[in-house]
Amino acid sequence: MKSKIHKSALYILGFIAFEAVFCSILAFILILYGPFNNIKENYVTTAMATLNHQYLATTFLSKEEINEILLKSSFDFESEREDINGVKIKEGQTSDEIKLVEVSSERFKGHILIVDNPKRIKVGLSSTLGKGGITLSSIVKNYEALGGVNAGGFGDANLVGTGGKPNGIVVEDGEIKYKEEGMSSFSIVGFDKDDKLIVGGNYNEADMKKYNIRDAVSFGPALIINGKTMIKKGNGGMGINPRTAIGQTQDGKVLLLVIDGRREDSLGATLKDVQNILLKYGAYNASNLDGGSSTTMVYDNKLINKPSDILGERSIPSAFIIK
Repeated sequence: MKSKIHKSALYILGFIAFEAVFCSILAFILILYGPFNNIKENYVTTAMATLNHQYLATTFLSKEEINEILLKSSFDFESEREDINGVKIKEGQTSDEIKLVEVSSERFKGHILIVDNPKRIKVGLSSTLGKGGITLSSIVKNYEALGGVNAGGFGDANLVGTGGKPNGIVVEDGEIKYKEEGMSSFSIVGFDKDDKLIVGGNYNEADMKKYNIRDAVSFGPALIINGKTMIKKGNGGMGINPRTAIGQTQDGKVLLLVIDGRREDSLGATLKDVQNILLKYGAYNASNLDGGSSTTMVYDNKLINKPSDILGERSIPSAFIIK
């Protein structure tokens, strides 16, 4: 009798395991080759936006098909550059208030810091810039800041996640602290000496002086310029991932946004999701920042979000901090 029960139990477990494998394979086939184009586009763009998991797309789809999907989901930019007069920061108008607000949808959870006074937003850097990064918590502590978010991207040739060397250019207090070799123009995200957010564009060193850039890193793409959204079709071409972004309202408030991802309770956001959130909170100019495992927010001595890296906070080269 016991033997029969044992065999029946094994049969049931085997059947359940078979069904699980079969359903997983069927779901995978439907994603890649079925009629659900939106799901397929999100799958491909998410895989291709990572360094370590592009094989999830390249193993099953041709280079031509992948490029077609990426192009379809990419940006449709207008020829736009910031009108710095569109942001009005009146002397004495801004307070020192900072608000921490939760944002969410059915797919993701995140937080936004609303900083009334843009003078308080600075670039904070790794103490070993150019050699390796440190965590956002360490940058905030070193600068005796109230908080901040990760900022620029970095090169990491050996994929060891040590923060590596910053991509592009880094400017702190009007001084160029780092410049990537072989580059003469840069896409930047930062503030001028009038505390106005500058995003996108191709800026060389002469432009940095001309536009009085006080603090900046290289990253993008720009999401909102002069109140106009830059993503006109698709989801932005970079899939569903953890996100960090920065924006500024017309009266000067700075918006620091993080969206958690690659977690059961928060899958992540598209660039269009991020664009729409920042627009909802009044962003007049805004840009994407480094995301993925780097996405981190610290405020009031606390780690606010849940970084997707299994080890917790990732080492990074730069941050936008709140002094």
